[in-house]
Amino acid sequence: MQVFREDAVTWLSTLADASVDLVVTDPPYESLEKHRKIGTTTRLKVSKSSSNQWFEIFPNDRFESLLTEVYRVLKKNSHFYLFCDQETMFVIKPIAEKVGFKFWKPIIWDKVSIGMGYHYRARHEYILFFEKGKRKLNNLGIPDILECKRIYRGYPTEKPVEIIETLISQSSSENEVVVDPFFGSGATLVAAQKLGRQYLGSDISDAAHEHFINRLCEQ
Repeated sequence: MQVFREDAVTWLSTLADASVDLVVTDPPYESLEKHRKIGTTTRLKVSKSSSNQWFEIFPNDRFESLLTEVYRVLKKNSHFYLFCDQETMFVIKPIAEKVGFKFWKPIIWDKVSIGMGYHYRARHEYILFFEKGKRKLNNLGIPDILECKRIYRGYPTEKPVEIIETLISQSSSENEVVVDPFFGSGATLVAAQKLGRQYLGSDISDAAHEHFINRLCEQ
């Protein structure tokens, strides 16, 4: 179980072909920058309490190289989950299909409470569900809307461990390898550890590494 401080695509390129059982990740996608510039996403602004170093945006034009590497490192008959907003979903889906993934559906994360914005304020986020080969979900009774309160005053855009535990439980088995090339708050890595999976992760942000180390110390 290791973490690295490298660019996501560069780091993935160092992993062996078909060496990973599951990828769950939440890239700092391009549309976040748009929201930050117009001031609707205050949690993404630079401040003493919230460093936005992690938001060195991963541009849309790099997604093909990223998804090509994700497909390569995943074993045959495996799953891939990617958190994103409605704008980025339409960018990623055709690229992922081009590199070989089967797209099943967007899973909805219902955050329970309303978020920021002006037009039908969002209370949900998308988790795109892709498959390489064919792998059955471990529990066919889980719905495609997952309800879980968002994290307040945490790491920027932090995802609840509970949500990621559901994804890992559905698409991997004990001791299998779970990877997150944009680990951010470390939620994927913490969820993997709690469920008895091995994990590998990378993030270019010093703040992410500091946050994750503190998180491990607090457990």
